[in-house]
Amino acid sequence: MPLEAIIWKEGQLEILDQLLLPMESKYLAVNTVRDGWKVIHNMQVRGAPAIAIVGCLSLARELIQSPFTSKSELQSWVTVNLQYLETARPTAVNMKNAADDLLKTTNNLQNDDSSVEDMRAQIIEHCENMLEYDVKMNKQIGELGADAILDISSKKVQVLTHCNTGSLATAGYGTALGVIRSIHARNMLEHVFCTETRPYHQGARLTAYELGYENIPATLICDNMAAALMNTRKIDAIVVGADRVTRNGDTANKIGTYQLAVVAKHHDVPFYVCAPTTSIDIRLEHGDEIPIEERPHSEMKEIAGIPIAAPETVCWNPAFDVTPAELITGGIVTEKGVFKPEELMNTFAS
Repeated sequence: MPLEAIIWKEGQLEILDQLLLPMESKYLAVNTVRDGWKVIHNMQVRGAPAIAIVGCLSLARELIQSPFTSKSELQSWVTVNLQYLETARPTAVNMKNAADDLLKTTNNLQNDDSSVEDMRAQIIEHCENMLEYDVKMNKQIGELGADAILDISSKKVQVLTHCNTGSLATAGYGTALGVIRSIHARNMLEHVFCTETRPYHQGARLTAYELGYENIPATLICDNMAAALMNTRKIDAIVVGADRVTRNGDTANKIGTYQLAVVAKHHDVPFYVCAPTTSIDIRLEHGDEIPIEERPHSEMKEIAGIPIAAPETVCWNPAFDVTPAELITGGIVTEKGVFKPEELMNTFAS
């Protein structure tokens, strides 16, 4: 059974504190929108799909506790708080897309014949449905991605992945890691290699932990070993996630993804980006327009609070980089199919 990073039960929201993994499993109560913003910003919950779900459910949780005297007051409250949640992690577009969708629902409810209590209940239900829908989407991504990779190999495959894209980054199955799960379920996975993902070590702390938890054959490597790995081992595919995909197929993902794509191109290894359609931002023409979040320098100069660099050391710490469309040689795997980057505009622009 996959790990549960998000628990929503009887109007209560808890998230697994991912800063403490793998040494400690501790769930935190999220009771307000401010709590939701904090756990997202502090990376206690992370992964583009999970950010959107926790953001919206934190709003639903506070809605349950808050009285409203009119539909216009409720609509205004939802609008302001969704705008606030979007600021927690600006690179991932899922929160923005989820906010737009929820606001559209809210505006429609304001203009119909429902009471303020009916309006509140339907907004909460909209947020709750995101959990089930995300798992369904991820399983479709997993199956379609497995189909695409296994179409090019009649033998068991070895794959490489970066950062964390599994149950801890979604509602419970995973995007790129969901593809790996699907290949493993078909008994066609020889081995998976996962990078440590400096400086936050999501690969070491989270992905390696998930793979071990589900008894998937895996090996952890340092970020600077990927080129040597591709040069000495037969890697059949690289699968990564995405926090935002632009109209031309450029993708933003965890820092280090771009260099993997460059090396994969040199070694003729198919490179796949796995993401739900909620990560596609047709409003942006290319990757240069994606806002790249920069994280505190302390994340690079410390490990678990222990200094590894001189205090005066100057750092550059972008959380994400952009992989150009031409390096995504395998395709972009969504719940609606596997697309070449150049196919996105015609498929999703309408």
